[in-house]
Amino acid sequence: MVPDSQENIEIEATGLSKHVTSSEGELAILSDFSCRVLGGETVAILGASGSGKSTLLGLLAGLDVPSAGRVIFRSEDLAQLDEDGRAALRGRHMGFVFQSFQLLPSLTALENVLLPLELAGVADADERARAALERVGLTPRLTHYPRQLSGGEQQRVAIARAFAPRPSILFADEPTGNLDAATGQRIIDLLFGLNAESGTTLVLVTHDATLAERCGRRLHLEGGRLKQ
Repeated sequence: MVPDSQENIEIEATGLSKHVTSSEGELAILSDFSCRVLGGETVAILGASGSGKSTLLGLLAGLDVPSAGRVIFRSEDLAQLDEDGRAALRGRHMGFVFQSFQLLPSLTALENVLLPLELAGVADADERARAALERVGLTPRLTHYPRQLSGGEQQRVAIARAFAPRPSILFADEPTGNLDAATGQRIIDLLFGLNAESGTTLVLVTHDATLAERCGRRLHLEGGRLKQ
């Protein structure tokens, strides 16, 4: 159990709400959500399609701004930062794995992993990128482009890219959603294995209860609200 001390709180969300305007009026996607995520925790955000899971993940990571409430990341109020400030904070502390992989098609596997390291000015970027790809079993595929890789291989590149900068927290949004069951299981084993090795905090969005059971804590969303 991770001690619940003020010093160990990675993220604190208070009263988060997200509303959008539609042709039918204002739509509440997320309502009055509050939680704490502690350093080193593995947390699953569960819920049916449309329950607000991905919206919540985007708010916690500073990819979007709430209509109400606030997110504190390591004592930094994300609402007090402009987009450049939030992007810089994400670059220093956060990693991301998405359902759609989000690899740049014009870059090789190695170049996709290198890019965030070079943008961050990491001195040993090439060495670190190659080591990350070796760890996910893709050394023979360094010079291959995404179109030359299977879905599972593309997701492994994305995982290497996420872990190479050594983030303190990793956000994963349905990381197996585009993969068959067997490949998805291998990806999950890899993700949790790397997470255990690095001690990274993991916040995972999924509709898969079996996957969520791998996490130490589960938060259930229903209709945009935290289900107690």
